[in-house]
Amino acid sequence: MAVQQFKYSNSVVIYPFLILFLIWAVFWYQVQIDYGIKSLGIRPQKIEGLLGIFTSPFLHGDLNHLYNNSIPLFVLSLALFYFYNKIAWKILLYGVLLSGFLTWLIGDSGNHIGASGLIYVLVSFIFFKGIFAKHYRLIALSLIVVFLYGSMIWYVFPIKAGMSWEGHLGGLITGFLFALIFRKHVAKPERFKWEEPSYNEEEDPFMKHFDKNGNFIEFEKAVENDVESENESERNTHEASKINYIFKKEKE
Repeated sequence: MAVQQFKYSNSVVIYPFLILFLIWAVFWYQVQIDYGIKSLGIRPQKIEGLLGIFTSPFLHGDLNHLYNNSIPLFVLSLALFYFYNKIAWKILLYGVLLSGFLTWLIGDSGNHIGASGLIYVLVSFIFFKGIFAKHYRLIALSLIVVFLYGSMIWYVFPIKAGMSWEGHLGGLITGFLFALIFRKHVAKPERFKWEEPSYNEEEDPFMKHFDKNGNFIEFEKAVENDVESENESERNTHEASKINYIFKKEKE
């Protein structure tokens, strides 16, 4: 019997919703109360710009920017919490920090904001992790990610003005590194009982339905055969004990 490794729980949906809610709440605050927080993004190679590593994923330029990031972030977070539940928070938190730092390091200028860097972390991690794991479900997930978001690869290059390609590239590199670093956290290919090293064919209830020639035996007959084999084993043991007893008597 295969061991179930991917289990659904309420957290699979609740956590992505909470992340999305927090990002939208910050945007509401930005629009309704303090528009100035928009300037708290990553400012490359400036000491004060390091603060943006922590704040930039929650800041967005406009509603369209927020909307375009919300759907992939939610979908990818769902996949992350379902397939990689044990390390999901590590990927998210460390992903924000490392991708943000790389953006700060390689960025030329400007104020880099938005959750797209984190999205690239998730796309990269889920894709490469599935390939490294060699687990059919995770490989299938990698292919789905490529199908849905494969075109995003072009935006790690400076092909569109006003878009933080540095943040995208930082996220892509971070996801790849995490797929390597967290190699031990790989789902093992599902194994059936008969694939286990400790498997004993003679004790398998299903295999008892077949005789030595591979012919199927009905349940009643299989039970009778078991009883007969047990009786024969008992008789053999009894005969052996009788022989030993006679041998001892003769010896005396």
